[in-house]
Amino acid sequence: MMPEDKKGTILYVEDNPDNRNLIRRVLNAEGYTLVEAVNAKQAIEKLEEGGINAVLMDINMPDMDGYTLTAKIKAIEKFSKIPIIAVTANVMRGDRERSLEAGCDGYIQKPIDIDTLAQQIERFITRSHNV
Repeated sequence: MMPEDKKGTILYVEDNPDNRNLIRRVLNAEGYTLVEAVNAKQAIEKLEEGGINAVLMDINMPDMDGYTLTAKIKAIEKFSKIPIIAVTANVMRGDRERSLEAGCDGYIQKPIDIDTLAQQIERFITRSHNV
């Protein structure tokens, strides 16, 4: 049971510690709990532990890119309803479409706008609860 003041638990899949620290500070300040994974294997393990409301997915990771990992997570029935938001510096034409095709529910550009990050995440979590 989550305490009332907590908005939800976000899994952040990101290999860069500086990015993880920044996002952790921002989301903790907004009332979210942040669970971190540095690679695909860890991400699946954290999802298996349960309680994840949304996933922030870095696209450029060393072992398995975020597109592949998203498709893998979405293929697992019990995780298929968890919103996955791509986080990427790839802002080339077609990148947004590619992340949506892989199964991402949304897309946040790097550098991340920390002023709007919490609202963006909240929108995805709210939308997934209304499905």
